[in-house]
Amino acid sequence: MKVGQRKTTGRFLRHAVEMVVAMLVGVELLAPAWEWAGQRPDVVALVTATDMTVAMALWMRYRGHPWPRVVEMGAAMFLPYLVLLVPHWLGVLDGEHVLTGGHVLMLPAMVAAMLVHREEYTRPHGESDAHPLVKEVGRRGPTWIALAMTFDQWTEPLVPWPVALLVLPGAYLVFGMAKGHLRDRRVLAAQLAGLVAYAVLAVVASNADPRMAAWLVAAGWGLHAVWDVVHHRLDRVVPRWWAEWCAVVDFVVAATILSVWL
Repeated sequence: MKVGQRKTTGRFLRHAVEMVVAMLVGVELLAPAWEWAGQRPDVVALVTATDMTVAMALWMRYRGHPWPRVVEMGAAMFLPYLVLLVPHWLGVLDGEHVLTGGHVLMLPAMVAAMLVHREEYTRPHGESDAHPLVKEVGRRGPTWIALAMTFDQWTEPLVPWPVALLVLPGAYLVFGMAKGHLRDRRVLAAQLAGLVAYAVLAVVASNADPRMAAWLVAAGWGLHAVWDVVHHRLDRVVPRWWAEWCAVVDFVVAATILSVWL
């Protein structure tokens, strides 16, 4: 495969992955707003398609796609469900197969819509001239992903295993080595000091009573959220998207632990 072909294929796949991620985030964050709608399969199917379409449309506008492409992709979200709902309403297909089949058929429907306008999805895209609010929502992509990934933590708070604290400074060391920032001895010393501090905290928490362990673990995650914000502002050691994503995850974990143990 030639270099030019690899670039266009990579852009096509990137667009597809970005839209799938946006759809998943939309389902996770918007679904609770529809709890009043009940659990009827046809209602759930249409609600799911709506949640996916809203998030996907926002992301596509942020990335500079014109409205006709946004509408086409929205149709690709709804069409599989609408096709399967007809036999469901006729009593031929049960609700579970409608929901499963809609999810399965949605991906090829998306790919088909992309292939029809492949030139649109293989060229570089940046921020569009969309509404400022859409731009701001798009720039906060890591935040929305983090909130979606930790949504269940609010309803069913869990105290992570104390040893998991080591993952927090460990990720910074991995990114720091990859980006070459650890060549600066002061940066390396700061990151290693953080690793040692969290190792001590993990040992103490592992040997403490449950309540004290919860407090220590919450403190570790909460303090790391501050660490993330500092590195996000400095744009050092880790990518800014990682610092933003990690700060939100760390804050949610710390806050939800404290909500149970306070």
